[in-house]
Amino acid sequence: VQLQASGGGLVQAGGSLRLSCAASRRIFSNYRMGWFRQAPGEEREFVASIRWSSGSTYYADSVKGRFTISRDNAKNTAYLQMDSLKPEDTAVYYCAADLNGKGFDYWGQGTLVTVSS
Repeated sequence: VQLQASGGGLVQAGGSLRLSCAASRRIFSNYRMGWFRQAPGEEREFVASIRWSSGSTYYADSVKGRFTISRDNAKNTAYLQMDSLKPEDTAVYYCAADLNGKGFDYWGQGTLVTVSS
């Protein structure tokens, strides 16, 4: 499967952005999709994930209450709604898929999010 991430950009602190991750084929029920990010000079970190069948979601503590992950089954697309953005949210955001329950091993290209103070 190929993943196409989009929606990044420049936003002021306190603003919002919505990222999209479109999969090239249908995502089956037991799979997960997730978002990760990597800031300059930092390691890649987990942001949020969603289980396709149940819609169960998981978030990093740093984004809880501000970010919302969702999915559209018909469009094979996952979203990351980011509200109340902070300068420390600045990073390249990557979407990923776990297609076999063994971890996120399919990755899209990154999309840059820059939050100005």
